[in-house]
Amino acid sequence: MARPRAFDVPAAITAAGEVFARLGYSATSIDDLVNALGLHRGSLYQAFGSKRGLFLAALHQAVHDELPQAGANVAAHPDTCAKELIEGPALDLLLVGALELAPSDAEIRDLVATACTDLDQHFTPRDGPPAAELLGRRLLRRAQLDSFVPH
Repeated sequence: MARPRAFDVPAAITAAGEVFARLGYSATSIDDLVNALGLHRGSLYQAFGSKRGLFLAALHQAVHDELPQAGANVAAHPDTCAKELIEGPALDLLLVGALELAPSDAEIRDLVATACTDLDQHFTPRDGPPAAELLGRRLLRRAQLDSFVPH
């Protein structure tokens, strides 16, 4: 019989998502994740199977929990929520998935496509930019090219 996990899985996934969003997938090491999550390497592998498994869990959380919540908030507060979404780690994680993994990983590509579809449904021209524009703006900000981001 397997022992119950001694850590908060959703909190670990959130922390991992922040590391992946900040460093990118390829640049994130297992040591980075172990240190950020406060877990032993064996616990990480037992819970998520691999670095990709943990990234996939973080992207699932962003696509199915964080981005829909942010999108729903846009309807209530279009100006502030659109800015928060552009600045938030969920959009960064989506960019990391799109740039680094989606070209060769169909499961990641499907999640990115789901997120883009959901973003397009929440962001009408009246409420804010569509998914492609949101991702482009965030990409330019990550590259510290803010002068090219329209206001």
